[in-house]
This record gives sequence, C-alpha cells and structure tokens, in this order.
Amino acid sequence: MQHGKYRFIVGFLVVPLGLYALFVVWPFIQSIYYSFTDWTGLSPEFKMVGLDNYKRMLHDDVFWKSLQHSLLFALVLPIVTISLALFFAFMINVGGRRRRGGPAITGVRGSSFYKIVYFFPQVLSIAIVALLFQFAYNPDSGAINSLLRGIGLDHVQPLWLGDPSLALWCVMAVLVWSTTGFFVVLFSAGMASIPAELYEAALIDGASRATTFFRITLPLLWDTVQSGWVYMGILALGAESFAVVQIMTTGPGGPDYSTTVLVLYVYQKAFRDGQAAYATTIGVALLVVTLAFAAIVMRLGRRERLEF
Repeated sequence: MQHGKYRFIVGFLVVPLGLYALFVVWPFIQSIYYSFTDWTGLSPEFKMVGLDNYKRMLHDDVFWKSLQHSLLFALVLPIVTISLALFFAFMINVGGRRRRGGPAITGVRGSSFYKIVYFFPQVLSIAIVALLFQFAYNPDSGAINSLLRGIGLDHVQPLWLGDPSLALWCVMAVLVWSTTGFFVVLFSAGMASIPAELYEAALIDGASRATTFFRITLPLLWDTVQSGWVYMGILALGAESFAVVQIMTTGPGGPDYSTTVLVLYVYQKAFRDGQAAYATTIGVALLVVTLAFAAIVMRLGRRERLEF
C-alpha cells in the first residue's frame, strides 16, 4: 500500500498547486515588484524608485484614514456578525421550548422559515444590496427617514450617508445585514451535528440555555466559528467592503474620506489617478494587514480540539 504513495500524491497536487502559484502567488510577487517602481499602469515603461512609494505612503493622511477604517471593519464586523449568527443559529436549533410528545431539544417555532429568511440576503448580489440601502438611507425620500416621519419623529432626520460621523456605521450595518444569514446557515449545520444527548443531559442537570451554549455548543463549534471569523475578516477587508463603499457613498469614500477603506483607495489610485505603482504599494500594506489579522485570529483562537 505504501509503494508509490508519494508519486501518487504529487501527481494529484502538482496541477492545483501550479494553478495556485500562477494565479495567486505570482500576482502577489508582481505587486511587490511594481511597488518599487513608478509605473503608471498606462504605459509599459517604468523605472525603479526604491522605497519612495513606501515613504510616500507613510506620509499619506488618506492612507492612514483608510487603514483606520479597514481595521475598524476587521474588528467590528466579525464580532457583530458572528455573534448575531451564533445567537440566531442557537435559537433555530436549540432555543425552543419542549413541546408535548416532542424531543427535549428543539428550535423555536417556524425555525425552517427563519433559515430561509436569514439566508435571503445571500441570494441578492452585493451590488443590489448596496443600491437598495442607498435608496433607504436617502435623507429626503428614503424609507428610514420616511418611517421616522411616519411615527412622529420629524425632528430626527439624520443625513445618514451624508454625515461623516454616521456614514461608516451605515455601511457596516449593510454588511452585517447581508452576511449574517450565511453564517446562520453555516452554524446551524454545525449545531445539527452535535448529539442531542449532550443537551438533554445538561438540561437534566439543571443547566440553563445560556450555560448549554457556552459549555456545549460554542466549544464543539469552535473550529467552525474560528474559520468563519477569518472568512468574515477577509470579506470586511476586501471585496465586500469595496463594493458597498464604492456604490453607496459619495465620492466614493466620502464625505471627507470618512468611509474610504484600503481596498477602495487601491482602486482609486490605480484606475482613477493612474498611479498603479503607488496602488500596488497600498495593496502590499493591505496584504500585510490581512495576513496579520488571520494570524492573530488563529493564534488567539487556538484551543484544544473537542470531539464527540
């Protein structure tokens, strides 16, 4: 059985690893190389400028603003999204009261319907979601301010996306709404695989629902939660945040750079300003931030693996 094992493994891995190196690793290497040049992205000609782009980046106020916003996204969005998803998934699978003649552990009434409702935003493109909320946040004719006027709160009419102190939080709320459902379904699948006998034994011993969550559900689901945390952080630092900010905000990235994130700043420098080399420099910074985030989450979330 051991004869030719390694040749067999290498034979299967060589193609996917080659594709990964070609389409993932090589572009990263190219980006790092171009960050040391003055390439505009519009001409094949460029020259080496050393660390000039990195020096410029360190003195760029917009870069530091966008970095701050990206770090806020990476910190707040996973915490809020994962927490809400765990709560909803727990209620759907374990949070219901025992019904006469039914199992001791069950979800709330209508749990199957709630799964569909929570997952519905995943059916919509993030561009569609951003456009819908852009209309909803309109201070004059949007649904939110219209609702406030309808219940007699005419004096409470925020500008929402036009207010620098609110715009970033409005964007975060959209991302939470659009991504929570995916993790609800993910965590529900994980909870469904936990033996009901564990919950039943805990309830017989007098454990509350909160105790069963923190002592049974969360430890047994921790690997899934950790993976979801990393995935949500990458979404918050990457494509999801770019799409929502690009579509919803004025500028985009405004007002007054209050919603600019690193990935949007990379796009603007490369395709709006014709500064591809500087854009790749910011992209390298974004790569470092993303890798650091994943490493920190994996390190802080490391714990003994529990099996059942």
